[in-house]
Amino acid sequence: MNTSGNTVFIPGGTRGIGLALAVRLQELGNTVVVGGRDVAVLDALAAEHGFGTVRVDTSDAASIAAASADVIQRFPEVNVLVPMAGIMRAEDWRTPGFLPDAEATVVTNVLGPIRLVAAFTEHLQSRPAATILTVSSGLAFSPLRVTPTYNATKAAIHMLSESVRLQLAGTSVSVVELEPPSVQTDLMPGQADNPHAMPLAEFIDEAVSLLQSRPDAHEIQVERVKFLRYAEVRGDYDQVVATLNATDPHAAAVS
Repeated sequence: MNTSGNTVFIPGGTRGIGLALAVRLQELGNTVVVGGRDVAVLDALAAEHGFGTVRVDTSDAASIAAASADVIQRFPEVNVLVPMAGIMRAEDWRTPGFLPDAEATVVTNVLGPIRLVAAFTEHLQSRPAATILTVSSGLAFSPLRVTPTYNATKAAIHMLSESVRLQLAGTSVSVVELEPPSVQTDLMPGQADNPHAMPLAEFIDEAVSLLQSRPDAHEIQVERVKFLRYAEVRGDYDQVVATLNATDPHAAAVS
């Protein structure tokens, strides 16, 4: 993926990793369009950063279809899609009360990116060089006990990325998977202050540096995610899972 001269659409780019990535990509000479549900937040980001904006609810198929058509019409040079929006909720599968959160997580984290890619696939193939930058997680490879559906959705994004890359081989569209570790954002309560999580600015610095230095990479892995990503390969999966669930403060949410 080239890191300059693009027109980038980041649904979910109004906070956290998405916003930090949007700011950094704009600094590198890209036109950036962010999407989110809160119009007031979008207006504030447009005023502060000069982003293009579009209202989109990535849990709603009609909203995705309308927003995608709007972005393509207003920004016909869009050639990078970053389906960033996601939710992460603690669940207790020992009771039936987990189901609403589990269903919402699947809709947002799996159906959302699938619908976004479907809305942009034809257009991206018309661009001379295009990228779909998916966002999975280290938890796709080593699970956090309290977030089973989140873990599963990120594993699904990993395998979707692998599979769609195979299908788009020979086209102008590359598929790159960003695999964050735990990062200090507000994705879950308390995560922004979690001392075990990677500072957001540090994560963006390293991730963007990897995008720049490895333009043909299939997976973007900062060093801190490799502890989770390669546990099975190293043969220490059980130890990694035990360590992850002993040190993460969210592990106490279900006991």
